[in-house]
Amino acid sequence: MDFDTIMKQLNDIFIDVLDNDSIKLTPETSAKDIEEWDSLNHIQLIVAIERKFKLRFNSSEINSWKTVGEMCTAIEKRVNG
Repeated sequence: MDFDTIMKQLNDIFIDVLDNDSIKLTPETSAKDIEEWDSLNHIQLIVAIERKFKLRFNSSEINSWKTVGEMCTAIEKRVNG
């Protein structure tokens, strides 16, 4: 699975979890760029992402992500082994 495919799927997850159809993620997007992306919704996003990609991330991995691009790269590495 490539970066762009993962990014598209992440965008769909963010729209669903944050209930905001206007979200357009870029690799540089961070929590400060999306009003609804608070600490509670962050947990819901991680759970939805783990379900979608059938992965489990540890807290140090999750805490290291500063942008959606970093999140996407981590998913890409895990999915493609």
